[in-house]
Amino acid sequence: MDQTLTERYAAAPAWRRRATIAAVAVVALVALGWLLWAAYVESTPKVHSDLVGFQVTDAHAVTARIDVHIASGTTGASCTVQALADDHSTVGELQFRPTPGTNRVTIRTERIATSVDLSGCTADGQNRPR
Repeated sequence: MDQTLTERYAAAPAWRRRATIAAVAVVALVALGWLLWAAYVESTPKVHSDLVGFQVTDAHAVTARIDVHIASGTTGASCTVQALADDHSTVGELQFRPTPGTNRVTIRTERIATSVDLSGCTADGQNRPR
């Protein structure tokens, strides 16, 4: 009574292996396509910004220079910048509509600020600040 498994249970149909390989290939192609799309979308934002520098003007104001790159056709661009005290608490915040290039903005503060934090810029269709 020495039976092999294929004699006892019968062999799997030939089409099942081809169907499994085809299904795995389709899932792999969809996953690769999604990965390429996500990489492209994240690497080409509509608007992104860099804090170039800042200067404490007085006890109630800080001037910041922000370099903003806006892709053509982008609408609704908005940037947020914060002034921080030496205890890292927010002492002033400004949200502004940027222009392409270097933007100079003055942030009104409730007390003297020691640093500036650029939260980033957003645009229509780009919710994550960059």
